[in-house]
Amino acid sequence: MHTLCARGTMKPEINAAVGFLSRFLRVKGHVNDRQVQTFNQSLQDILSEQYKHHWFPDRPCKGSGYRCIRINHKMDPLVGQAGQRIGLTIQQLYLLLPSELTLWVDPFEVSYRIGEDGSICVLYESQPCPVGMPSMATASSPSGNIGSGGPMVDSHISCKEELMVLGRSSPSKAYNMMTVSS
Repeated sequence: MHTLCARGTMKPEINAAVGFLSRFLRVKGHVNDRQVQTFNQSLQDILSEQYKHHWFPDRPCKGSGYRCIRINHKMDPLVGQAGQRIGLTIQQLYLLLPSELTLWVDPFEVSYRIGEDGSICVLYESQPCPVGMPSMATASSPSGNIGSGGPMVDSHISCKEELMVLGRSSPSKAYNMMTVSS
């Protein structure tokens, strides 16, 4: 693993993804706080282990498909494994989580889409920085402007933008980028 950033870890990205999924369990109910905490820790451990040889901060799009968490007609096996550790069946997870969800966990960015043609929303974003410099996380507004005092995010094409531009065989619908912050 080559690092562009002093933190070089995937912990903030995994925390953002796991926190996002955990909120669905908490909001929809039937899962107590202890179960949510266990789900959180289990999924963090599972994702860290799964991604450890597939995390490339110097090339964030490399391995993006491998790190993608997908729920559609089939439950993502990593999410299913964490759910089973707290006693939830796959059917119960289907009731608690969106039926169509794509969650991309990439170096410096975590984003999601609910539905096949839904908008892609950014959960977490930070920029690569020189070795020895601390990483700074940013949140962008729906208009794409960086919040006051935050660093500018470089304008390279992201993995999701590449998918939208190059990967569609049908005409795309209007995509709105928005940031969700907690």
